[in-house]
Amino acid sequence: MIYKVQVQFCKNFLKIEKDQISIGIKSNPIKGEANKEIIKKIAKYFTISTTAIEIKSGHKSKEKIIEISQ
Repeated sequence: MIYKVQVQFCKNFLKIEKDQISIGIKSNPIKGEANKEIIKKIAKYFTISTTAIEIKSGHKSKEKIIEISQ
């Protein structure tokens, strides 16, 4: 499943509507820490392994495309 992800910093929330995920994170976008937090939060929400989630595009952007494989 492919999702569009919109990231907001200094917040803590996760909202999913169809193929759109809005997520708030506390980590700073330094050395991939923000991306790691995004993957962990989404994995926890779907109760899946973090290895099942891949950021396809937007590694250095607030707008990302992720793929969740089952």
